Amino acid sequence: MIEESFQTVSQKVALFEPITLAEMESVKLMNRTDAKFLIPLWMLPVVLDDLRPHYRILEVNGHRLSDYETLYFDTDTLQLYHEHQSGRLNRYKIRQRKYVQSNLIFTEVKFKNNKGRTIKTRISQQRLLGEELEENVVKFLTQHTSFNPADLQPILWVDFTRLTLVNRTTAERLTLDLNLTFRNEKNHQSYREVVIAEVKQESLKHSFFLDLMKKYRLREGSISKYCLGIISLYETVKHNRFKLKLDHLRKIITHYDFSSRNHRV
Repeated sequence: MIEESFQTVSQKVALFEPITLAEMESVKLMNRTDAKFLIPLWMLPVVLDDLRPHYRILEVNGHRLSDYETLYFDTDTLQLYHEHQSGRLNRYKIRQRKYVQSNLIFTEVKFKNNKGRTIKTRISQQRLLGEELEENVVKFLTQHTSFNPADLQPILWVDFTRLTLVNRTTAERLTLDLNLTFRNEKNHQSYREVVIAEVKQESLKHSFFLDLMKKYRLREGSISKYCLGIISLYETVKHNRFKLKLDHLRKIITHYDFSSRNHRV
């Protein structure tokens, strides 16, 4: 059933009008507000049908489904994770990301300030993910975070496939992340039944996508891929703040398993 859903998504994606990276320059939204939603994969083809008149889709080198490989960094005590888990404002995420289809690699810092805004900065790099940090990357991390780069270490790989939609009339981007997988040296966990949607705007205002989420009774719920990965791979880590979101995720997966069994009967 999951493979059938992916195939249908690919068919729906092909119907969108494309937009290029150059055309998307005006909606980088490196300083933004955002809202996240969990969408069951089986619903995504219907959602895409509703979105198509209002959004264009990013196409890179002929690809509309773009693969991302991401390596997150943290301290040996998982300080960045625990600051998020405790609800601290003015917090960071630090990662290296490879945009597979365009073969670009960046070190990126996301800073969530006490006004609820996400500020993203990044620097390109030549070395592969996980290799020794380049001198310019060390300088970048020193300038843009409160951490000593020497205290940071690779903690978690996150892989996914992304659709990027751009609103036709307003400065808004919508990312839809599929085939989500977490891994480290010891463990591996996939959540293929779930799509993580994130709408990004200069300031939170009217959005067709937000109206659509209300229509389908899908509630906003901030979920960090990094934090979800830590919870999934580190069994003993504290995660009280994320229990409700984790329960919701498991309900989506259980529904998918139930539907798959009925489909085979």
